[in-house]
Amino acid sequence: MLKNKKSPVDEKKLSKKYRTNVSSLIRWWKNGKSDVEIATATGIDLLTLKKIKSEIEIAHRRQRLEQKKASLELDQASKQRQIFFRPLI
Repeated sequence: MLKNKKSPVDEKKLSKKYRTNVSSLIRWWKNGKSDVEIATATGIDLLTLKKIKSEIEIAHRRQRLEQKKASLELDQASKQRQIFFRPLI
C-alpha cells in the first residue's frame, strides 16, 4: 500500500529553475533509465541532469535527517518522563 507522503522536492520550482519537466525526469529515473539515455532523449545537458539529481538527493536526505531528529527528540522526551515518574530506588 502506498503512503501519501509530501515530497521534499518542489518539482515546479526545479522545473522553472532548469527549464525542463522534472517530474518526467524523476519518472524515467524510477523506471531505470540511465542519465545518458535521458540526456539523449530530452536534449538536456548531462551536467544539468547531474545537478538536478543531486538537488533531489539532497532534499530527500534533509527530509530523512529531519525525521530522524524528530524521532530522537520524541524518544528522549519519553525517556525523560520515564525517569521522572520512576520511583526512587
